[in-house]
Amino acid sequence: MGERRIKHYSSNHKILLVGEGDFSFSKCLASAFGTGANITATSLDTKEWLQRKHRHAMVNVKELGNLGCTIIHGVSARSMKDHPQLQSKYFDRIVFNFPHSGFSHRAEYSYHMIKRHRKLVWAFLINASEMLTTKGQVHVRHKTTYPYSEWHIEELAEEAGLRLLKKSPFDINEFDGYVNKKGDGSKCDKSFPVGNSCTYKFAL
Repeated sequence: MGERRIKHYSSNHKILLVGEGDFSFSKCLASAFGTGANITATSLDTKEWLQRKHRHAMVNVKELGNLGCTIIHGVSARSMKDHPQLQSKYFDRIVFNFPHSGFSHRAEYSYHMIKRHRKLVWAFLINASEMLTTKGQVHVRHKTTYPYSEWHIEELAEEAGLRLLKKSPFDINEFDGYVNKKGDGSKCDKSFPVGNSCTYKFAL
């Protein structure tokens, strides 16, 4: 099978997907490629929690398995480089779609929540920077409007030793079958409006 592409991704890339919700983004890529052989898709949730939270997750996981994708549950973005199944593994693309540290009684624009989200993204970028191939890229999809703009993603990347290559507008319709999820709380299986969002592309 020859190379196949979808937007920023090639079937030849070794791809690590972090913080997958119902694994619909993973399935989108694998379906476009006709194979998931070069895709490692991970979720913070265990398999048991995933079944409870996302009604389509296990169907997607099964299809990904049939396409040869590596699925790993219980992977934290904060410490993924030390996960037994990811140690000493290097990737051409490491992707985290709409990172979020979870909901609380505080508003998204509160100092506490912004600080909490920034800590998550910073830890992810630190880990990702140690898992990249020489010409690899880290992709973070994120809303660009307030209060999400206060996360200052580019600043966090610089602290992690990464440089910005490009900031591309994100159109969810370009990824057929991808359904973004809240992932936490009572509405964890609901999607949310991505609004004005972009893909930050970072490299070493």
